Amino acid sequence: MGRRETGQRPEATRGHGLAGLLVVVLVTAASVQDRDGGRLALSRAKTVMPSMVLVWADGGYAGRLVAWVAEHCRMTLDIVRKPKGKVGFSVLPHHWLIERTLAWIVRCRRLDHDYERLPAHSEAMITGQ
Repeated sequence: MGRRETGQRPEATRGHGLAGLLVVVLVTAASVQDRDGGRLALSRAKTVMPSMVLVWADGGYAGRLVAWVAEHCRMTLDIVRKPKGKVGFSVLPHHWLIERTLAWIVRCRRLDHDYERLPAHSEAMITGQ
């Protein structure tokens, strides 16, 4: 029996966006780590926009992905971190770009919940294709 017949909701999804401009939209299962989704998103982004040379990312994209991006995509992946010595909440530099873009996307009532059954359908709702 499919999910629709049993009333179950689809698995949670996670979006990997790129700073402020929707260069590439990639929706994956929530179980996919940021750095794994980042590989695919950044390789797609470099194909779509070859002039891209710098990408800001949060700590979820740190680790071996930084070297992989430098080698395979020939761009710099700059991990934005809290200022040294800062304890508790702090506003991260450049992070507002991503939050602003997500706020614009979920302002549309249709996109504020995950109604789609397939990640490709979620991507199409965001990009309008």
